[in-house]
Formats: sequence, C-alpha cells, structure tokens
Amino acid sequence: MGSIIKKLIIYTALFLLVLEGLVRLFHLHNEMPNRFADAKGVEKWVPNQSEYSITGNRKQNVGQYRINDFGFNSVHDNYEPKEDAFEIALVGDSFIEGFHEDYTNSLGQQIEKNLSNTKVLEFGYAGYDLADELHLIHAYKDLFEKIDHTFIYIRFTDDLDRDAYQESSRLRLDTPFSRIAKQIKLLVYLKDIGALDPVLQLPGRIKNFISGKKEISLSEEDLRKQEKLKNELSLNNFKTLMAEYPIDKEKFTFLLDSSLCTVQFLEYLNHNGYNFLDINTTFSKAKTPTTLIYDQHWSKSGRSLVAKLVLDYLDISATNY
Repeated sequence: MGSIIKKLIIYTALFLLVLEGLVRLFHLHNEMPNRFADAKGVEKWVPNQSEYSITGNRKQNVGQYRINDFGFNSVHDNYEPKEDAFEIALVGDSFIEGFHEDYTNSLGQQIEKNLSNTKVLEFGYAGYDLADELHLIHAYKDLFEKIDHTFIYIRFTDDLDRDAYQESSRLRLDTPFSRIAKQIKLLVYLKDIGALDPVLQLPGRIKNFISGKKEISLSEEDLRKQEKLKNELSLNNFKTLMAEYPIDKEKFTFLLDSSLCTVQFLEYLNHNGYNFLDINTTFSKAKTPTTLIYDQHWSKSGRSLVAKLVLDYLDISATNY
C-alpha cells in the first residue's frame, strides 16, 4: 500500500511538472507587473518592467506591455511637456492601460500617430476608479497643468462607488507568498481561466454553511430599487469627488459610454459644464465587434473607433500650437 501511495505521489509530481513545462513552453500564463505606491501616494506599476499579457484560456489575446520610468504602460519615458509641442493625457483604468494590445499600438499611439508635433501621455492602471484618477491628477498637479488637454475615462457602473480616495487593498495583496505563487506558471494559468474558483470560494461557502447564512434571492422590484439607490449614490459620489478635486473644465474631457450612464448623470454633466465624449455614439453604429469575445475590454476595432472619436473631437494638428 505504501509503495502505491509513493508511486502516486511521484507520478502526480511528474505530471504537474510536465504541465508546468507546457504552460511555460507555449507561454499560456499571464505575466502581470508588480505594483507599488510612489512618494506621492499614487499607486502604479513598478517602473521598467516588460512582458506579455495573456488573456483567454487558449491564448486568445496577447499584448506586450512596457512599464516606463513613470510607472505606466507607454512607449514614452519622459512625461515632461514641452512648450513647442502639444501634449494630450489619457487617464483611466485597464481600458486606457491597454494590456490587451502591444504598447506600440496602444490607444495613445493610435491618436499620436495621426497628429503632428503631438505627444500622448498615458496614465492607465488596472483597477483605477474616478477617486484614483483625480488623486493622481492632483498629486501631479504641476505636470497636468502643463498638459494641453486631458481625457479621463470613467465607467458609470464601476468607477463611482466611493466619494473619497484611500489607498487600495490591491497593494496589500502583493505579499512574499503571492510573489512566490506567481513563479508557478501553471498556478497562474489555472487561476486566470477560473479553474481554481471552486477552491478559492470554498472557505466562504464553509463559513456561510457554519453560520447558517443563506443566499437571498431578490425580487425584480427589489433589484430595481437597489439599482436606483446605487445610481443615486454614484451621482452623489461624483459631485463629492469633483468638489474635492476640481478640474479645469476647458482642459479636461470625460470619456464615457452613455449606454452605461443614467439620464440624471448625463444631465448633470451638461448642466454643470463638464465636457464629455460619448463612446456609444460610434460603438452603436459599428459593423464589427467593439469588445473582445471573452472580455468587456475594447477589441482592435473598438480601440480604433475610440481613437478616431478623440481625433475628431480634438480636430487639431500640432502645427497650430
């Protein structure tokens, strides 16, 4: 019996080693850069990291990223604006960060390549919400005052859940144990495709079972009330954040999808002089998918449409500056 168990352990270990080798050989695993908070308390990526971001369980999307000296994914290192050039800033979450595309063909690069004497500075970071974005802008106030125009990407459904900035819990997840786990590429791959979800959810289920807590099913009416309250809270959070972190309405434009926003939110923007670009005006007419099949992020076609929308909005060439 002992020899059978011993052989089982050996064969299992060999099987896992073979799988680890295959995952590495075909680069099925996602390589995420390390995070940190800089001297100004802004969360970003540790500078000078370059790897490939893999999305999908069959390597459906591959994008090369390059974290610059400033801590963001970009071809540019020098973020100091010049007086004789036109600078544009893109601020946002993973949609702006652009790990789904090679950094050389990012949204910022698609805009920049169609303008002369213009530089697009990208400040994209997965998980940013409006509080994070405004905190970044005001932490680097001197820099953003020199930038000619800034676009802030927000998703009404996700980015207005809080009315004040505080350090994210994401940084606390970067522990010695997690760094070791990241070196086991099979583990990274299984986690990314959701194969480990049942195991990771097990402690919570056990806790609920012991405490006798049952999942509550809400009626459609209750769900509508819940959504209404959330929408009202999101609008109030926006008002609070903008009061805390005022912006120059002439130099800042929100990039958003009106199909995700409430009428009340859009009316508030209009009535209070906030400029915004509506992605839905072009996405709703698109003849090809604007998002990835397995993901809500923009596809190549979607990014091209957003870039064109921004270019049409600017309607300038750097020769005018």
